[in-house]
Amino acid sequence: MEETRLKRIIFRAWRRGFREADLIFGPFAQTHGPSLSSVDLDDLEALLDAPDQDVYDWVTGRAPPPPAFDTSILKQVQAFKAALPIASGDLSGS
Repeated sequence: MEETRLKRIIFRAWRRGFREADLIFGPFAQTHGPSLSSVDLDDLEALLDAPDQDVYDWVTGRAPPPPAFDTSILKQVQAFKAALPIASGDLSGS
């Protein structure tokens, strides 16, 4: 069951519809998803359900997340994004 859930999460993470977020969440879910706890997977799914621009702003630090989304998984995604080779630039290319 968890394997099916993880596959669904990875698929969704790569296909949010907001390319900049796809380039963060897809690799994050693929790389770290297998080692995440059930609670972390719940929190990741909640992030995937949130509006694209809001989540992108939280991950990039452009806006503070609401308390419900200020979770350990968000901090992990933020650290993952910071470690990306293009982390110093804007993923949108603008």
